[in-house]
Amino acid sequence: MIHRWEAKARMSMQTILKGKHRGQMSDAFVTTVFLTVSGGFQDAYTYFTRGNVYANAQTGNVVWMSERFFRGEWAEGLRYLIPILAFMLGVLAAERLRHHTRDRQGMHWRQLVLLVEMALLVAVGFLPLSMNELANALVSFVCAMQVQAFRKINGHPFASTMCIGNLRSGVEALDLFARTRDRDHLRRAGQYGGALLCFAIGAGLGSAVSPAMGVKAIWLCCALLLVSFALMFVREEEAKREGEAV
Repeated sequence: MIHRWEAKARMSMQTILKGKHRGQMSDAFVTTVFLTVSGGFQDAYTYFTRGNVYANAQTGNVVWMSERFFRGEWAEGLRYLIPILAFMLGVLAAERLRHHTRDRQGMHWRQLVLLVEMALLVAVGFLPLSMNELANALVSFVCAMQVQAFRKINGHPFASTMCIGNLRSGVEALDLFARTRDRDHLRRAGQYGGALLCFAIGAGLGSAVSPAMGVKAIWLCCALLLVSFALMFVREEEAKREGEAV
């Protein structure tokens, strides 16, 4: 009876550890750091290099699109509508990829998302300024796939390509800490603050590097995404080792 209970307890602990690490594989803070820096960089890249269009901030694109349409500048308005539509398609593509690959053995579906992102961003670096509309559409598509696939940081809601949700959640966590003195809330606020800082650093780097490197500056995002891709492999191996040790 005791041996049976020990066996069940061991199996339960192994399941918990595997589930915990599998969840952390894509939402660990160190993984999201590089995703978020890349997200900020992409927004600055399209704005400063590709005709003042936002890759991530679709709210800004809606504002500029509406302003142009109300002034009767239909061609200019379409420049902002295209990335909005591309963003929608990116969300759909990420969901379809998740649906068709999440139960398969081998590479995690979020890693496949990163591979698609890197391939498309490499292509963007070859597009001349005369093809800005296509370049902006591809970057918006990439941003949408990323924000749809990587939605948590250590188990909490998070966005790697925009700030407003992280800002709201961070302030909320600070208020909870002030009222409860629970340090978990303070730790969560710090994580959101770190995400905001990473996005700002990425945007700053993008604004500084893009004018100098031109259209090929987007390739730096590929390097950042490659680090996140590799980190997910490392964390998966750690999960396997700890699961085997239980």
